[in-house]
Amino acid sequence: MAAEYEHPIIPKETALQALNTIIQLHFEKTLEKKRAVDLQKKELWKLFQFFFLFLGLIFAAQVQSSRLQCRHCWVPIGLLSLAHLIFYVSVAQTLRCINGFKYQRKCHKLTLGLATERLRQMKMRIIRNNNDGDESGAEDFEIHYQEPPESYFGKFKRNWALHFGFLILVYGFMVASSVVLLCF
Repeated sequence: MAAEYEHPIIPKETALQALNTIIQLHFEKTLEKKRAVDLQKKELWKLFQFFFLFLGLIFAAQVQSSRLQCRHCWVPIGLLSLAHLIFYVSVAQTLRCINGFKYQRKCHKLTLGLATERLRQMKMRIIRNNNDGDESGAEDFEIHYQEPPESYFGKFKRNWALHFGFLILVYGFMVASSVVLLCF
């Protein structure tokens, strides 16, 4: 039996303190990631507001301009294409950050839940035993970083698809309305 790994004996107080530290750390990290997601969402909304303001200005310029004609439609379409490309890259970067923070937050929440459950079990065991001389093994408070199941990533793919589907529709609408305004 010498080949078996023996867990060192750790006092109950040390084990409880370690679990409380793990819980506190992951709780703080969860809140930190939530704030980061909220900040990135605000940035995303600002991007959308500026982008639609820009599209409105382009549209208003086309409506009010008597000099632009059908042969000039490549100018607003080229400008719209460039603006959409820049906006797509900005949205992609922001969504990547949001999804990364959400993934990290989910990992911390799962680890926090595991540590909280382990602490509850340990406290229940201490209450049952009610023996101050009783020691606890290391396996009672060893908490590994948790990761969500593979199906969790489907949520991110749907989010990307919705955002970019919407942006492609906006692009199509703006190009079509530019052609209609200038050529018909």
